[in-house]
Amino acid sequence: MISISISPNTERDDFFLAFKLLFQCFNWKRGKKEEELKSLLKEYFNISNIFLYNSGRSSLYCLLKALKLEKNDQVLLQAFTCSALVTPILWNNLNPKYVDIKDDFNIDPEDLKRKISPKTKVLIIQHTFGKPCRMEEIMEIVKENNLILIEDCAHALGAEYKGRKIGTFGDASFLSFSRDKVISSVYGGGIIVKDLKLAEKIEEQKYPSYFWIFQQLLHPLLVNFFVVPFYSFPGKYLLVFFQKIHLLSKAVTDKEKQGGKPNYFPRKMPNALASLACHQFKKIDKFYLHRKKIANFYAEKLSIDLPDEKQSYLRFPVVKFKAHEIIKKAWSQNILIGDWYTSPIAPDDANLRKMGYIKGDCPIAEEYAQKTINLPTHINISEKKAERVVSLLADS
Repeated sequence: MISISISPNTERDDFFLAFKLLFQCFNWKRGKKEEELKSLLKEYFNISNIFLYNSGRSSLYCLLKALKLEKNDQVLLQAFTCSALVTPILWNNLNPKYVDIKDDFNIDPEDLKRKISPKTKVLIIQHTFGKPCRMEEIMEIVKENNLILIEDCAHALGAEYKGRKIGTFGDASFLSFSRDKVISSVYGGGIIVKDLKLAEKIEEQKYPSYFWIFQQLLHPLLVNFFVVPFYSFPGKYLLVFFQKIHLLSKAVTDKEKQGGKPNYFPRKMPNALASLACHQFKKIDKFYLHRKKIANFYAEKLSIDLPDEKQSYLRFPVVKFKAHEIIKKAWSQNILIGDWYTSPIAPDDANLRKMGYIKGDCPIAEEYAQKTINLPTHINISEKKAERVVSLLADS
């Protein structure tokens, strides 16, 4: 079975760590790993103001709240994104405004210029699939219009633009360490803040509940020992069952798809998850080299040119006319290639009206939502597995 999103980063040492942590509940909330992870991130980005949260959503929510914006101020962001980026804007009573994309899946600077209004205060840029945005053009637009720039680095930890780390261009940036990101602690995230005055306005949060932490520690164990190895039967049914009885949490809840806020957001990143993230962060170079190797393999086999800029290669996007048919065919063969994004705001059952998206606002994003497939590059994808993926595409 080949998977792109069900806890893909985890290796044997990650399983053992999660298992060990299950029996150390006295260390689940507070401990030394929070400060260790902060230190790793401070050194990596060379920025001293780091704040850790239990998700990327919590991180963005707290960052926007610290900006002290007025109700209905406008936040620009690209379409071809996830509801997890939109909901923190809504939770702060702000108004999301969508900008179209170019063929690199990132924000279109020309459409960005057209969408700026007197109510626009913030621009959030997403480095989709780990591909850096056109930073020089964007920085010029931000400066001309006196906007606050926030970088969404959920896909892009490790990427660079002209030798400079993604995450260091904005006034602030946020990270995600969720189950299918560059490094994973199942849930988790953080904020990187340049401005000391802004850093002082960021509010302290409570820790999540012990049960919520327990759910996250179970995730790599249940998924990798019961779900993935037997996915055809009974694995995928066990995944639904584990979620239904709340042994596992969902990546995006039904409440969020309607714009609502679960009660476990925002929360501080607990020590147990910081421990998982620290362990994975120390493997970031190994992960990057592997992803690059697999991306180069896909590029050669599919005759696709890779850009010069250093990407994180979180996923390898491919444009195919019958994308949805190919995805369904692959899934029927237990090859779970990615469906980011089958709607301008994913997942495809997210309420677009509640998300503030009007059909036709971003025609290129809508078009690419119908014809984009993304291929797995993570540490558990060998060239042999990548060859199976390529063969499936060739036959489609």
